[in-house]
Amino acid sequence: MTDETMIPNPEAPVLVIGAAGVDIVGRLRGELNLGTSNPAQIRSSFGGVARNVAENLARLGQPVMLLTAIGDDAAGERLARQTMEAGVDMSAALRVPHTPTNTYLAIVNAKGKLQVALDDMRTTNAISPEYLEQKADCFKNASLVFVDANLSREALSKAISLARRAKAPVCADPTSVSLAKRIKPHLAKLFLVTPNYSEASVLCERAVDPSRPEDALDSAKCLVSQGARVAIVALAEYGVCYATSQTSGFVPALRTEVVDPTGGGDAMTAAVLFALLNNIPLDDAVRLGVSAATLTLRYPGAVVPDLSLERLYDALVI
Repeated sequence: MTDETMIPNPEAPVLVIGAAGVDIVGRLRGELNLGTSNPAQIRSSFGGVARNVAENLARLGQPVMLLTAIGDDAAGERLARQTMEAGVDMSAALRVPHTPTNTYLAIVNAKGKLQVALDDMRTTNAISPEYLEQKADCFKNASLVFVDANLSREALSKAISLARRAKAPVCADPTSVSLAKRIKPHLAKLFLVTPNYSEASVLCERAVDPSRPEDALDSAKCLVSQGARVAIVALAEYGVCYATSQTSGFVPALRTEVVDPTGGGDAMTAAVLFALLNNIPLDDAVRLGVSAATLTLRYPGAVVPDLSLERLYDALVI
């Protein structure tokens, strides 16, 4: 472990803050034809970047608390129950009256590649700076704080401020191209940032070609130059690049059938965090992250229910 990847209190719970919701994913049986109905296989499960990261961490055996907002409806009730059954502490979660639980709607092609997605994350707006301030003790007791960019700009700033006040390292996921700019002002305050190549293009203000590892590696180094201690850039089917001020590298993707792309990046982030919390060197942590993403891509849902460290090592990229 290098100084960049040391976590001061690794045995304490991880505090995860951000979106939770219902995922509805349709996998096309043929080509997408606009303006008409398309034959597809449609599945529904629970997701949201923060919720997915929290569940993955819990299934790997890491104590974790999820601070999120869900609607006061049947979907929210089922989401909370299933997430708690996975081992996540939901005691700080908000139940928002007269508001539906968040929904993510995606269409993927027959090869499992995302074609278009819509999300309605309005409920996450209930996570206000004032509410976060009320939960300041959760930050004080955390080994690490994870945030996703579904949080409002004000809530994101407050969460990072509270984490720094508590001396807890912060990991941030830019979440999408449209939300990535919310992370940019905070790069110098981050322990870890985990964009995909499209989000890295926004944060670095230059296009990143995922088929050119050296190009993506430059983007990871760009994020470190802006102050992030560790940057990991996902390159879809090409692999992952990573950098700190002392090291950098590239891990190729495992060739695999993609059943559902939802949650792959969240699984990678969770596995990397779990590895770093357990004093696993960054190079190996990223390889475990690629293993977690691969297992998730093969599963028709956002989180593999029997995820374990043993399964990660079984699929490890050498």
